[in-house]
Amino acid sequence: MRTWHQAPPAKRMLWRAIGRGLASRCPNCGRGAIFTGFTRIVDFCPVCAEPLHHHRADDAPPYIVITIVGHIVIGLLLWTEMRFSPPIWLHMAVWLPLALALSFVLMRPVKGGVVGLQWALGMHGFGPEPDSDRDGALPPERYP
Repeated sequence: MRTWHQAPPAKRMLWRAIGRGLASRCPNCGRGAIFTGFTRIVDFCPVCAEPLHHHRADDAPPYIVITIVGHIVIGLLLWTEMRFSPPIWLHMAVWLPLALALSFVLMRPVKGGVVGLQWALGMHGFGPEPDSDRDGALPPERYP
């Protein structure tokens, strides 16, 4: 809760934060990497020490990836079927690996974009009020 002597929170640029997230960079500074593994988010930005441990992307990135990949693969599959009518084994040999590869390629940027969106909107602990879990957590070796 903000009191009368606290400054209002700084305005966060939505599309800049999402773009930085899509590039796997910190939504605050745009320089620090936000992933430690394939899709594991760092607790704090290594450059600006922005806390990122409260992100709650959960199932949103997979749903978004499924929607994107589904539109691409099904659209191309239907076009190919109508235009060339290849045998079913060829469809399976082309579209299943393509769907799998697109899913892996898109998962990290989409998750980064969701974290950037959450950060820009002040959702799930990214706002001025701390979350109930991990309240007051400081980045290691950043603050006394």
